[in-house]
Amino acid sequence: MSWKWEYAFGAEETARVAPADFLIKVEAKADELVRAAEAFHVHGRAHEGGDPKGGDIIVPGGMFSYQVVVRSERVYVVQITYLGF
Repeated sequence: MSWKWEYAFGAEETARVAPADFLIKVEAKADELVRAAEAFHVHGRAHEGGDPKGGDIIVPGGMFSYQVVVRSERVYVVQITYLGF
């Protein structure tokens, strides 16, 4: 298994109706988070202990919240907020 990101919970529903240019920015940042998590947690499947605290990322047009689950080698986008600025 290799590191990936995916939408979770209500974020998937929001992604269906959010503007494409905004989602491109969200997905680019999610890709960066995956690369950082993969570099920091080289042996993700063998990780022992808790997962790191998630966070919020501001992108042009809004923001999104994420959570890293190391043993699953996943970054989950759990909430998307499109503000239109």
